[in-house]
Amino acid sequence: MAFCKSRVIEPERLDDETPERAAPSLRDLVRINRLLGGHRVLREAIRQIVPPSQAFTMLDVGAASGDAAATISALYPKARVTSLDYRSHHMAAAKGTRVSANAFQLPFRPASFDFVYCGLFLHHFSSDAVISLLRSFGAVARLQVIANDLERHLLPYHFIPSTTWLFGWDPITQHDAPASVQAGFSQAELAELARSAGLREVRVDVYRPAFRLCLTAKPAAS
Repeated sequence: MAFCKSRVIEPERLDDETPERAAPSLRDLVRINRLLGGHRVLREAIRQIVPPSQAFTMLDVGAASGDAAATISALYPKARVTSLDYRSHHMAAAKGTRVSANAFQLPFRPASFDFVYCGLFLHHFSSDAVISLLRSFGAVARLQVIANDLERHLLPYHFIPSTTWLFGWDPITQHDAPASVQAGFSQAELAELARSAGLREVRVDVYRPAFRLCLTAKPAAS
């Protein structure tokens, strides 16, 4: 089903809200990931490379409430996950190491982490900015860059507005969710952005019914 031939990026309210006002919408994001299998995308990407008994390091960029770190820690007890977000108050509920920093200027040395991950993050930015971010992620990753984001599609666009009566979504979520889907990607678009960033062995899988895209790619050759 075709929906929006090109990306439409509009401001999202969560980005500029106070900690108190942002908290309910951040909780909604955790619920959405659980309901629609958003965390399954990350788990399956990691499983393809490392077994549950193996130790590894991961940087979660745009971590918000840190639910990705919690998901990985539950499956991989030996994993060490660092949560990074520009807004420190978004990470108030995150467990483990937290870093407040600009994703475009990551404060880490090259190959500091086995994996660099971002979930529902790239769609906030223009295509040129996405390329810059992925290039930055590739510089810090040793094994793989993983990006979990939205597929631009009519059904997820209407999901939050049509289910508010059932789930009681916060007003910020009701505004931001359709805007996020409009800013999402097609499978081909996300793959091309990753290649333009110099990443190698680029793969983008589509997950339904979550309407999520999972980009996995190796860092550029050093």
